[in-house]
This record gives sequence, C-alpha cells and structure tokens, in this order.
Amino acid sequence: MSTSCTNPAVQTTAPETNNWKTVLAEELPLLGHRNWILVVDKAFPAQNAPGIQVVNTGEELLPVLKYTLEQISQSTHVKPIIYTDGELGFITPELESGIEPFKNSLQEVLKGAEVQTILHDSVFLKIDEASKLFKVLVLKTEGTIAYSSVFLNLDCKYWTGEKENALRQAMSGK
Repeated sequence: MSTSCTNPAVQTTAPETNNWKTVLAEELPLLGHRNWILVVDKAFPAQNAPGIQVVNTGEELLPVLKYTLEQISQSTHVKPIIYTDGELGFITPELESGIEPFKNSLQEVLKGAEVQTILHDSVFLKIDEASKLFKVLVLKTEGTIAYSSVFLNLDCKYWTGEKENALRQAMSGK
C-alpha cells in the first residue's frame, strides 16, 4: 500500500498492488456506524483529510457498487444509508449521451433501497466532517459519467433509531 505524499493519513491503493475486493473484505468488518464507503467516478477528487483511504478499483462504477452493496448486506453489523448526487436527476441525454441507460442500471442496482439525493458539494462537507473522526473508504472506479458517484453512510444494522430514542428517553427518566 502506498501513502499519499501530501498527507500520510490518506492512504491510496493501486489496483496493481492490491485487489479492491480484498481491501473491502479486510476493511468492512472493521467499519461501523458513521463510517463511509464511497463508490466514485474517475474524476472524483483525491482528498487530504485524515481518515480517508482511496482504492483504485480499475473497474466500472456499477459493478463495484453492486458488489459493495452485496458485501454490506451480508454483514451482520452495518447497513447503508445511500446517497446519490442530486445533479444526476437533471442530466439529460442532450448533456450526456448514455445517461438514460446508466440511470436505469443504477436504479436496478439500488432496487428496493431507500436512496436520498444530496447536492454534490454537500457530500464534501459530510465527508470532511466524518473523516475527522471516522474512516472513509473511497472506491475509485473507471466511471466517466458526471455526478454518478454513490455514497454509503454506514449505520448499525442491529440497533435502530427507534431503539436508540427509547434508550435515551429511559435514561433521561421520561
């Protein structure tokens, strides 16, 4: 694994030296709620924030996303809160040839999942804040469709927000 020259906390792994599926298999058991996995297009910028690990998959975005979601669904401890770029919904075939087949395929990969949209610049704010305390795994792909990245904010699979609220109410005596 090579380390970024600009910030030793940011790790970058090239596909020639490490198989991204192996990295995901090694990292996923260590990740928990508040960690992120980003499946990003080729132009997604490298970041200098501590806690960010970038892995160059050398593969197309949708197969990487599908595999990643499958691995998360097989885990016993985390589930994804899924975000896509809000801009993607406004990209038309006039702006980007191939956008409709991509959107259809993305919908198929995300079928049945609750997906939230967020403006692209807002993602950077969330990732910046999260990476100060929590690990962010970036799976960089060969995808070349603008605003096609998918952001997975990991949440606890076995403890719900309702249970947490009930616990906090019980603790406060309400």
